Amino acid sequence: MPYQIYVVELTKKVFSENRKFREANPQFNGVSECLYVGMTSKTPKERLEQHKNGSLSKKGIKLSAFLVEKYGTILRPSLYNHIAPLKTRKEALEMERILALELRRKKYAVWFN
Repeated sequence: MPYQIYVVELTKKVFSENRKFREANPQFNGVSECLYVGMTSKTPKERLEQHKNGSLSKKGIKLSAFLVEKYGTILRPSLYNHIAPLKTRKEALEMERILALELRRKKYAVWFN
């Protein structure tokens, strides 16, 4: 099952309202966007819908990330379309981390798992 990396733009309110987000992003300049980087076996659009709907799995496990559910606005494909689908969950998690740290170096405020 291939995995895709995706990026969701978050409203800047996340920076002022969420202490953990703010502490994770001391490099944020207030000008760039706030972002969430994730990975999924679904399409990025389907995954964003799960986040925004607060979806639960068949076992009752919450599928949405709180920050995306509350602050997520749109997908930012220009920030992830260059990444080919990945074969394993392990590869996808590593690429999620790599992209998130790359975006932080570019002064975005970024959350990832």
